[in-house]
Amino acid sequence: MFELSANWWELPARAAIIYAVLLVLMRLSGKRTVGQFTPFDLLVVMLLSESVSAGLSGGEESVTGGLLAATTLIGLNVLVAVVTARSTRLQALAEGEPVLIGRDGRIHTRALRRHHVPMLDVERALREADCDLKDMKYAFLEADGGISVLKESSGDVAQEGGDG
Repeated sequence: MFELSANWWELPARAAIIYAVLLVLMRLSGKRTVGQFTPFDLLVVMLLSESVSAGLSGGEESVTGGLLAATTLIGLNVLVAVVTARSTRLQALAEGEPVLIGRDGRIHTRALRRHHVPMLDVERALREADCDLKDMKYAFLEADGGISVLKESSGDVAQEGGDG
């Protein structure tokens, strides 16, 4: 039950490789994947978890092996959080940067398409900001997938949340 069937270092190495690859894949998949989960996104996350579980454990079924892999994943997550909190450059690389998607009452549809953002999400953000399109100064797709709207008239900023 507690005895490892593989070398102790193999599980942390597997966990680190899978963590790094999944981090890159999630980053490449776009901001809206992180900001708002549709039922399809949730399905992908569940299937993704299932698809990497064998590679993560390498056939290891002991409690010790499971705890070693889990500890490695949590440790890597803390490490990424600490490093990105101390370096804006690494934070931008890991989490992304805001993208201008609208300015002076005009929506940049190319930017929406490039980042897979439906116009309905922009319209929702405008409603939540109590801002007509003609009154919008700027609209940003934030790194977390939310949409921030800056009004022309008042200078107020409102942010659309990630619940969709």
